[in-house]
Amino acid sequence: MTRPPARTLATTALTLCALLTATACSALTTPPTAEKPDLSATTTPPSPSAKSPAATPALTDAQAQATLLTDVDLGEPWTPTQGTATWHDTVLKAKTSRPHCQRLLDTLYAEELFGADARPRAVVGLDDDWNETQLRQQVVAHPAADVDRTLAWLKSLPKKCAEFTVKTVRGDVHDVEVSEASLPQVGDARQGLRILVWGETADGEPAAFTLDVAVVRVGDNAIGLTHGGFGEVAPEVAQAVVQLGAQRLTEVRKRGRVEA
Repeated sequence: MTRPPARTLATTALTLCALLTATACSALTTPPTAEKPDLSATTTPPSPSAKSPAATPALTDAQAQATLLTDVDLGEPWTPTQGTATWHDTVLKAKTSRPHCQRLLDTLYAEELFGADARPRAVVGLDDDWNETQLRQQVVAHPAADVDRTLAWLKSLPKKCAEFTVKTVRGDVHDVEVSEASLPQVGDARQGLRILVWGETADGEPAAFTLDVAVVRVGDNAIGLTHGGFGEVAPEVAQAVVQLGAQRLTEVRKRGRVEA
């Protein structure tokens, strides 16, 4: 596989930053300080005396679709997907003896971050032709409590599945590492993961696969994102997509309250 020039990753990050405000972009590109960001999957509950806001009408399919990012938003090198990436079967379709880790593999393979009963309201797939990676973003209408349970489960995985071994359907044995990934402070709750898979190609050459996973809850709606491949998987991609996606979802929800 021919790797893209070194400028590719930097160019991609700059293109994504152009989508955001100067403050948001700075937050994504400035090295972190000693103080760790709050990645808690829950938010502080309101006081009993606080007044509850008016209920937000459920998103329509058209509204949910409008919150998704497109190849036009992201610019070069992103294009509409040409189909499910081959790594979907060769990497994610695998078995491990550890139940929590198997659940993670099955969830990613089925593309059901929010469970089988959470119908994707809108979904988009995009391919990065330079880095040979694929991104999938979905927006679902799902009870906040259910999404928070998903967030809590994802948050537990860097400890429960920090390192484990899998065997693919082709019989390849791979080592897997799961770690927490930083996300911008958007939405009501959020959680990010970075999954690294180490193994060999069919020709016996060493290969490293990377998958970023992000979930952001905005009220009773949620954004789910996966971005992965054998090429360069820049963390700025997931950060920028959930940043702009959450902004759009928040704006659509506000308009829904006004128009209701």
